[in-house]
Amino acid sequence: MPQINRGFSRCGDVFVKLTHYRPYPLLCGKRASGLKCHPVSKTQSRPVMRKSILRCLSLLAFAFALAVAQDQDFSKVQMKVTKVAGNVYMIQGAGGNIGASVGDDGIVIVDDQYAPLADKIQAALKGITDKPVRFIINTHFHPDHTGGNAYFQKQAPIIAQDNVRKRLESGGGGGNGGSIHIDTNPAPHEALPILTFDHDVTVHLNGEDIRALYFPAGHTDGDSIIFFPHSNVVHMGDDFVTYGFPFIDVESGGSINGMIDAVAQVISQLPPDVRVIPGHGPVSTLDDMRAYLVMLKGTRDAVQQALKEGKTLDQMKQAKLLEPWKKYDGDFVTEDVFLETLYNSLTGQKTGKLIKHN
Repeated sequence: MPQINRGFSRCGDVFVKLTHYRPYPLLCGKRASGLKCHPVSKTQSRPVMRKSILRCLSLLAFAFALAVAQDQDFSKVQMKVTKVAGNVYMIQGAGGNIGASVGDDGIVIVDDQYAPLADKIQAALKGITDKPVRFIINTHFHPDHTGGNAYFQKQAPIIAQDNVRKRLESGGGGGNGGSIHIDTNPAPHEALPILTFDHDVTVHLNGEDIRALYFPAGHTDGDSIIFFPHSNVVHMGDDFVTYGFPFIDVESGGSINGMIDAVAQVISQLPPDVRVIPGHGPVSTLDDMRAYLVMLKGTRDAVQQALKEGKTLDQMKQAKLLEPWKKYDGDFVTEDVFLETLYNSLTGQKTGKLIKHN
């Protein structure tokens, strides 16, 4: 991992490493070089809140949960906790994998799945330790990774790359530029990360230097990959998944070339025995990531060559261009869907059909 020497700022009794940013006031009113601290709402900053305001905020959080998970039944979801390595755990339920650094200083969690699962996530954490949650880091803005933000930000601040906050705040469309398009409403204020960064930030907690490093234009335009060097663990977010062909959110700034660059750079920096938390799927190895990278490059190159030959997207589909990688064909991202993704990423085409999420 690249070593970057910058200043430090105290946030409570935890030191946060700040890099590449302008000074912004911390919640305590002190100034820090780098980490952007966004204003909290009056309801967040007042120590005493009226019951009517609390009820209003609860309804907003509940409405947000329904918006991002309108047709899903979470009542039967069981949380599975896996010890990954060192002091890092992985929690699986529905949505993206949660990483958790657990120690005497408290808990840092990476992503928080869907809002209706927040109580179950909290219970899973309680099964590991009675220590409090100290920070939450979002790997990107998708609701299966940020749906619990409003719940957990009542306990601790959320950290994310600048574009995560912007996309959560504005809402809008996302998709692969083809047959997948999802329209989402803006997130409520209490679900927005209050600490954002441009390039990277490091949280020093539990004897660990937990680094969130920005990789632009991969899965989205706000991806962070999270390194736990002392525990020898990395959380890849959705730049690496094990369910098959990945979903690349072309309409939210993602790209095949950005994803390839991110995965290749991370592989080059990691030791051979690293434990990998994917955005979705079981704990993986560096060899798993290498195989995934070979697939990304091979499929990208096949489509790029077909484009040079003047072939259309329909012609590529008819020729079953991605047949050599059919083992990656999945229920969510099929061969044809991934072919659309590659084609649209390499050409800039966007012809998505709307899937409305109110």
